[in-house]
This record gives sequence, structure tokens and C-alpha cells, in this order.
Amino acid sequence: MSLSSYLGSNTRRGGGWAQSLLPSSSPTVKSTLKVHPTRKSRKRTVLINFLLTNFFTIALSLSFIFFILTLFFFGIPKPISSHLQPPSSTRRLTTRKPVTRKQPWLNPNQTGAAVDITTKDLYDKIEFLDKPGGAWTQGWKVSYKGDEWDSEKLKIFVVPHSHNDPGWKFTVEEYYQRQSRLILDTVVHTLSKDRRRKFIWEEMSYLERWWRDASEDKRETFTNLVKNGQLEIVGGGWVMNDEANSHYFAIIEQITEGNMWLNDTIGFVPKNSWAIDPFGYSPTMAYLFRRMGFENMLIQRTHYELKKELAWNKNLEYVWRQSWDANETTDIFVHMMPFYSYDIPHTCGPEPAICCQFDFARSHGFSYELCPWGQYPVETNPENVQERALKLLDQYRKKSTLYRTNTLLVPLGDDFRYVTAEEAEAQFRNYQMIFDYINSTPSLNAEAKFGTLDDYFQTLREEADRINYSVPREIGSGQISGFPSLSGDFFTYADRQKDYWSGYYVSRPFFKAVDRVLEQTLRASEMLMAFLLGHCQRPQCEKLPMRYAYKLMAARRNLALFQHHDGVTGTAKDHVVLDYGTRMHTSLQDLQIFMSKAIEVLLGIRQEKYDQTPALFDPEQVRSKYDALPMHRAISARKGTVQSVVLFNPLEQTREEVVMVVVSRPDVSVLDSNWTCVQSQVSPELQHDESKIFTGRHRIHWKASIPAMGLQTYYIANGFAGCEKAKPAKLKFSSKLSSGPCLAPYACSKVEGDTVEIVNRRQVLTFDVKHGLLQKVIHKNGLQNVVVEEIALYSSSGGAYLFLPDGDAQPIIKSGGNLVISEGPLMQEVYSYPKTSWEKTPVSHSTRIYNGGNTVQDFLIEKEYHVELLGKDFNDRELIVRYKTDTNNKRIFYSDLNGFQMSRRETYDKIPLQGNYYPMPSLAFMQGSNGQRFSIHSRQALGAASLKEGWLEIMLDRRLVRDDGRGLGQGVMDNRVMNVVFHILMESNISSTSDPVSNPLPLSPSLLSHRVNAQLNYPLHAFIAKKPQEISAPTHSRSFSPLAAPLPCDLHIVSFKVPRPSKYSQQQQQLVDPRLVLMLHRRNWDSSYCKKARSQCTAVADESVNLFNMFKDLTVLNARATSLNLLHDDTEMLGYTEQFGDVARDGRVIIPPMEIQAYKFELRPRQ
Repeated sequence: MSLSSYLGSNTRRGGGWAQSLLPSSSPTVKSTLKVHPTRKSRKRTVLINFLLTNFFTIALSLSFIFFILTLFFFGIPKPISSHLQPPSSTRRLTTRKPVTRKQPWLNPNQTGAAVDITTKDLYDKIEFLDKPGGAWTQGWKVSYKGDEWDSEKLKIFVVPHSHNDPGWKFTVEEYYQRQSRLILDTVVHTLSKDRRRKFIWEEMSYLERWWRDASEDKRETFTNLVKNGQLEIVGGGWVMNDEANSHYFAIIEQITEGNMWLNDTIGFVPKNSWAIDPFGYSPTMAYLFRRMGFENMLIQRTHYELKKELAWNKNLEYVWRQSWDANETTDIFVHMMPFYSYDIPHTCGPEPAICCQFDFARSHGFSYELCPWGQYPVETNPENVQERALKLLDQYRKKSTLYRTNTLLVPLGDDFRYVTAEEAEAQFRNYQMIFDYINSTPSLNAEAKFGTLDDYFQTLREEADRINYSVPREIGSGQISGFPSLSGDFFTYADRQKDYWSGYYVSRPFFKAVDRVLEQTLRASEMLMAFLLGHCQRPQCEKLPMRYAYKLMAARRNLALFQHHDGVTGTAKDHVVLDYGTRMHTSLQDLQIFMSKAIEVLLGIRQEKYDQTPALFDPEQVRSKYDALPMHRAISARKGTVQSVVLFNPLEQTREEVVMVVVSRPDVSVLDSNWTCVQSQVSPELQHDESKIFTGRHRIHWKASIPAMGLQTYYIANGFAGCEKAKPAKLKFSSKLSSGPCLAPYACSKVEGDTVEIVNRRQVLTFDVKHGLLQKVIHKNGLQNVVVEEIALYSSSGGAYLFLPDGDAQPIIKSGGNLVISEGPLMQEVYSYPKTSWEKTPVSHSTRIYNGGNTVQDFLIEKEYHVELLGKDFNDRELIVRYKTDTNNKRIFYSDLNGFQMSRRETYDKIPLQGNYYPMPSLAFMQGSNGQRFSIHSRQALGAASLKEGWLEIMLDRRLVRDDGRGLGQGVMDNRVMNVVFHILMESNISSTSDPVSNPLPLSPSLLSHRVNAQLNYPLHAFIAKKPQEISAPTHSRSFSPLAAPLPCDLHIVSFKVPRPSKYSQQQQQLVDPRLVLMLHRRNWDSSYCKKARSQCTAVADESVNLFNMFKDLTVLNARATSLNLLHDDTEMLGYTEQFGDVARDGRVIIPPMEIQAYKFELRPRQ
């Protein structure tokens, strides 16, 4: 097929902004000459004289207009001589002033990016017919005319690489010992023999491990290879992270951990990312990389039909722009690989049977799989080099026709390749002989050589500077000319037929939950470490933080390791999952011990600030082993004693909410830090056991108030005179349980009727008694919502990666389960142990509402599902909860990407059910045409779908017997007992809102929704005194309030930490970088919903925040802006606005919505 036969149109819908340059045809523009109708000859004479007199002026004006129109449609021509200029050895992103373009299809009250392509448009256009394409199964028969390279030769960069998974079939240490250390040894040895040889490396987890073992000679050689450009570190994160389940905090952590180690050790800072194996791609990564100083990205695993559409129109290379970015500040250049896989058969060209012949490691004598097409590699020699070179060049040429430029990237590698010197020599030797032939034959108009990713992108950019590849009316980008702009994400990934990779959104959900617990515990620990060192003036007080500096670094790296695309995805073998889980569990224990000791120092209890004695506090929740649910530590509360409970608030706003601890006896009272009585309620602790639903312990609830990023102490007392004891909840039982004796000290009654209600000041929840499921919600303003809860199972034939349902999910709840209703002044709860077809039901659940008095909790519904998908009865089953509402959402919903931004999701009939499932790391919501919203907030990554009008379903767990053919070699059968918690929010808009159907842009959460999500994902950390004290013993008020004032409600502290805690004192002596970092994110919120978030929200970040005045007892010094990986202080190269870099002058922090900004500074105690 000729090149021109598949060049498609690349124009935007709705016309372009070019029309503004055309002459106006407005009827209001009229001549001011008034001529009498009978004087035509005089008028003609005057006109002729005018034209003759002003001939040159008119001609010049017309020429100028023609010139402007030519520039607009065809771009600015490049100087002919520009290709003669020597190429620069380094390249910096060109920067420009922010541009605001009006997008024709946006409503006036909507703002967003003007782009050439959106992934929504692609989904709307593509028919998803999976038509066979011949040798390139998922494409077409690619051909070329032969003259495409006459004026600009084909420049081929073959990039050797080895993809090293930090855990998959083997643990990270097993892989290191078996393969990765040998690969790095081979690379150092082989590249040193010939300067023409190149290589790229991605994972710092392996490089750091190798560095510890390597000799000084190997280290020096490695460093020299990096410096001379033979070896490039791409990405440079600790791992190549997953992009569906990972939270943006953890992504920033893992990239920063790798990048900082690399810079500290070798002095190299990456600028090109390489993500060949994540199962779908998020624009969050593009944003983060841009703000870290990266210039280019490479991606691979996107839906095969999207690849085909983009390749057909030569749009596989594009500029990725964030959907909200009207000023082009987030633009980053992206190369998408065109074919099925990143292995050698699918990277040299469209015909894998031919490409496989050039994977010389598949020759006999090596351990790799032979070519499955029956044609094998042949050693290149002088007799066959012409034939082999022309055959390979034909593939290169065909591949190049899918891209705009004549600069071609050809990866050369696979999983764990280049293990031995013999293997590496086979590749380098054969390819170099082929390159020598191509390069010595001018008539081929081609030049081939080994290259790095930077070699490729630098040459491509230089070619794009010389030759205009822009398509008429293409918006493109100011960063690089000649390529389209694109916004959107690439979920859900399908690699062939109807095989959609939506199963890994939920696989191993227990460990997805542990991941987030470690994340928020690490964040809290980093804060406490920063406060300890910030308040420290003498070397003695550094002993505690210094002792835990190594464990803090280990926790960062264990969290980072789990972000690997076979870690948090749940797609590793069982023993590898055990390894990940054990690492996270160890770090959780270490961090909790550190926090227990840190709070003593900050509260002034441990005055000596040493680490000699055991901690006085224990964490309120404890895990007995890596795969066990956390258990609440019970307070004994003996008569005449009090026991301290310290609460740490890791959020940046004052927090008022109803909190809970477990006590061994119900006759207790709650006191605040001033020993003032606090209203409390007590209710029985429940468990997932039909024969013994009550544990014998009790839950005590009270309303607590904790300062922003601060500590507050409360006391659980037994026998404190003048204090009312906790009020016992009233209990109601279903008929099955009502026959037993009532628990003391509670009043018990039997549930009457077919429905039961629980009520707080904001809403009334109605439940079906027979099934124990939610039915409807009535709001106190009179609005009523149908919310029919359904628990169901899919039958499935998928595996760890693939969700392959056999039909729709079938409800499993039958009539006749057990129901316990607890009613109290602070918390009301419906606990349901439902009846199912199995002797032990796989799920029980609680629904709670709170009465805190104008707290965020008052507006939400808390759902907690206890899941036990264990045993052969549930083989090949996938458990969901489905909420059937009266929201007319047209099967459109919104789910978050990495906890950072939202994405619009639409259910398509042309895509199978599994393709309409999407990742939900923390939030999904539906919105009706009347503006009513139904939101589900989660504290762990799961999968979500809206398969019918008003439905929103979340998958809770999955148990699959089979391997799904993607290399793992096993199913997912190691299910753990787990709890899944949702916070459900129903809101009505207070002003006009956009219609989800007509608006293609993602909607933003409300301010209240952001606050609900923050409190769920960054919960209070509770610590209990190990020993009770006598009521008569005197005590002081114990609290810690570090901020001068709470931050605005839409400003979130992503992290506040000491990046190099083990070098804290050393850095001070060396007078290098400031030693603390504050990273802030301004959340974007939908202003058509209540602005003040209805509770305790007095300010938003429309006004600047002053960094110098942020802390109460600490002075900020030497403040400067920095990149998100903390390695670039030149903020202009990061795409930020000019004000960002001005913080050092006046301390003012101005953050536009959606932006994340980082600041380095020093802290000193105020004098």
C-alpha cells in the first residue's frame, strides 16, 4: 500500500480558529462613501484613480495577508542550511510564555486543553472489529513507494535493552542473583570493547543492589560509560511503576528515590522515560515527568485498536497535554511503540516472522525460545550480509512509514536479556556487520547504528526543527513542532481480541490495601521526622531520628518496590507476593515504633530525646503477620485508672471527627487533654462469625478535635468522679439473634417490619430487613435517592491480568440473614451477616452514619465489607458490590487516575463488559442531568464500571484457577481475609452544572468530596499508653500544634520530609542544599457544589500562602522552588509559571489548581 493511501485527515471537529484570520463578512462593515445613484461614471473614475494612486500599498497589503495565511496553514519554513549545523551534544527544552487557546467545542463556562486528539474521540471513532491485517495481525499490509528517503535519509537507532522485573516469577533478590547482576556485568564488559555499542537501563532497584556488590573498577567503568553516552539511564525510578493502581504519592516517591540515588552516586539525572511494560498508561505520569524535568516519554502497552488508528494517521508520536491545561505548560513528547510487544519479533517492523530472524539470542545454543514461525536467525557473514541487511532494512522502512519523521527507533531486547557475554556478542556482532553494509551503500539512503533513547529523541528533534511535519490546522505544541497534541488516558488495555486487562485492577486486593497503609504511614512518619529535626538545636536530639533514618529509607524503598507493574498489580507468583508483603509489613512495624517514640518527644514527655528506653506508647492497631488484618488493641481500663490515647492528624486542616477505640469493659468515660469530660458512646464489637457475632469487647466513640499536622491527647477513664459514662447504644436484632440474652449494659429489642432505618442529622437510611441491604436514602432537605445495594458474583475464566466474565454477575444474597442495629448519639450502624448458598457466607458488611455535629463525617455513609473469598466453592468467581441508583448518568461515570485527577468513562456497547471496567484507585462518581452526584471513595485500588443507567459497581475480590496466558504460569488462589471500606457521598449542585453527556472533559470532585477522600486515605494515627496511670496522678495538657494556621481546604501537603535524613548533620556542615522539602498540591474542585465543604472550611487557596509564616515555632530559611524529583532548581525548564520561582524573595506560594509544587528550605526554632 502506498504511503498516501493511508494518510488520514487530522482536523478537529467543529472547525478551527483559522477562520478568525479571514476577512469579515459582517453586515455592519459598510463603506462611508455616499454616492448619488445618477453619478456612476464619476464614482468609477474616482475608484480607478484611487486604485492607481495606491497600487503599491494595496499590493503590499494583499501580499502581507497572503503571507500570513501561508504561515498559518503551512508553518514557518526552516532554513535550508540548518542541516549543515553541527548537532548539539546536549539539548534543553525550549520554553515559551503560556498560551491560551480557545477550544471551539467547549462551552463558554468550561475550560480545558485545546488538543488535536483525545482518547475519547478515538474510542468514539474506532469500531473495535478486530479485523485481521495479515503478517501484522492487528494492522495492515504495510508498503512504501521507495522514494520516501530521497531527500532525507532514514536514520535508524537500534537501542539494546533488557527488561528486568523487580519481582514477578521470582523475587527481586532471586532475579538479581540469577540474572540481573550478570546482565549488568555483561553490559559493562561488552560496551567497553567498542564505543559504537550502546545500552539503556531503567530499574534503580537492581542497579543500587549491583553497585553494592561491584568492585571499584566496575563502578568506574559503569560511570564512564554513562558519561560518554554509551549507557543511558532511562526513567531512573526505583522501578517501572504500574500506572493504574499506584497512587501519585507513591509514584513520586519511587521516581525520586531512584533519581536521587542515581544523582548522588553517579551524577546523572535522567530526562527520558521508558515504560514498555505497564498495562495501560495514565496522563498523571506525563504530568509528573514534565514537572521533574523530563523531556520525552516512551510507552508500549496500549489498546491494539488505538495503536492501529494512531499509526494509520501517523500520530504514534505526539505531545501529551493534561486535560485541564489551556496554557500548554504540561506538554511532553511521547513515542508510542506500534506493535504487539516490546520483544525483538515485534519491534523491528510489522512482520514478526522476519524480525525474529534478527534476534540472534534465539539461535541454537542459547536458552531462549526459538522463533515460533519456523524461520530462525542465521549468523551474518560476508556472503549473506547483503541479503540479510536488505531484508532487515525492508522492515525498518515499513515501520518508519507509520511515523512522520525519517528518524526511526528500533528497540533490541526482551525480558532479562544480555545475561552472558556470548549472548551480547551475538547481538552486537551480527548487527554491526549489517549496519556496516547499510552505511557503506549510499543508494539505500539509510544510516543505522546502535543508540540510546536520548540519541533517538535528540536526532528526531533536530529533524523536526529542520523539516515541517505539521498537518494543516493542527494545534500541536510550542515544545516541539510537527506533531499532534493529545489528552486522555490509555485504559483499559487489550493486547488481542477481547482480552482486556481489567482483572489486575483488583487482583490481590489485600496487598493493594496494605500498600496504601504503608503509604500513609510513611507520609506521617516523614512529617514527624521533619518536625523532630526542625525543632532540634543540639546533636543530642538528633539521635532518635538518626537511629531510624535507615529504616525510613528502607520503608521508602519497600513502598517503591511494590509500585512495580507486577507488584501492586497483583500479578506475581505466590512466593513473590509473600516477599512483597513481608517487606511492607516489616516497614510498617518499623515506622510505627518510630512514630510511637517521636510523639513522646513532640509532646514533651521524653525530655532527654534519646532512644535508649522503650516506647511508652503502642500503635492502636497491630498486625500479627504480613497477611493478617489489623487488630484493635483493647484498653483494659481498670477501676480508678486512666489510659492515654494520642491522636496524630497528618492532614493540613484541623480535624474534627468521631473516633473509635476498643475497650475491654463498657463502663468508661472519655476526657480531653484538659481533663474535661467528653460525650461518648459504647457499642459491642462485632465479627464475621455467625455462631459468635459479638467478640466480648466494646467500641467507644467520641468526637475528637486534632490540630493540623498535630497531636492531641485524650484519656479513657474508669471511675472518674463527675464524668458521665459512655452511653450504651440501643441494639436491635433480627429474629434469629433475638432469642438469646441481651448483652450488658445494652437495651435490646427485636426488629419489627420489613424495613429498618438509621438516622442522623443529615440523612435517613432505609434497609431491607430480609436481605440486610440498603434500599434508599432520604436527605433532611427532602430529597430522596434510590440506592439499591446488591452483592453478586461473576463466573469467570480469566486470570491475574484478564477479566473474562461468563455473562453478568448473579446476586448471592438470600432472605433470612442476621441483622444487628446499633443506635447511639454519635454513631448508628446496621451490621448484616447475610444468608447465601454457602455454609459460610463470603461477605458480611456494616453500614454506619455519624453524628459529629457539622463534621465531614455527618454527610457520608460508611460501608465496610468483610470479604472471605476462600475455598474451592469460589473458584473462578469474582465478587462485586453494585449500587443501583436513580441517577440518570447515561452510563457515564468518572474515576480517578492515581488519586490525582479524574477521567470521564463511558460504557460502549461495541466493547465487551470487561473492556468497560476501569481502574478506581480512590474515587468513582456518577452525575445526573439534574446535577445530583453519587460518589464512592475508596482507601485502596479496585475496579469500577457503570454497565447500566444509574448503576455503579465495584469489584471487591477475585479468585481464579487458571493462568490467563500472559506468562505468570498460575492463577490467583492466595486470597486473604480482608476488609474494604467505602465512603459514599450524595450531593446536589447549588448552581448550574455541565451535562456529562455533552461535555467530553472530566468533571472534578466537589470540595466536600476531596475532604471525604483525604480523611479516608489519610486517617488519624492513634497510640495507646502501654501502662495506665492512677486517676489521682497529676498530668499536664498534652498537645502539639505546629502550624500557625490551618492551610486552605483545597491545598494538600503531599509530603513534608527530610530527603536525606542519614546525612542531615553532614549536609549542614557542607552548606549544600536546604535539608527539608515541602510538596504542595492544589486540588481542583467543582464550584457548582458547596464551596465551604459544609464544615470547618473557612478558606481556599485563591489567595497566596506565605511559606515564611506557615509554622508556629519554626523559622523558614533559604527557601527555593524545586522539581518534583528534587533535582532541578531551574523552574522555567519544568513548565511552571514565573511566580513559582519567586518564593525565596517574599515566601509567597501561589499554586494554580491541579498543580503540584515543591520547595526546599531550612527550619530553625524561633528565638
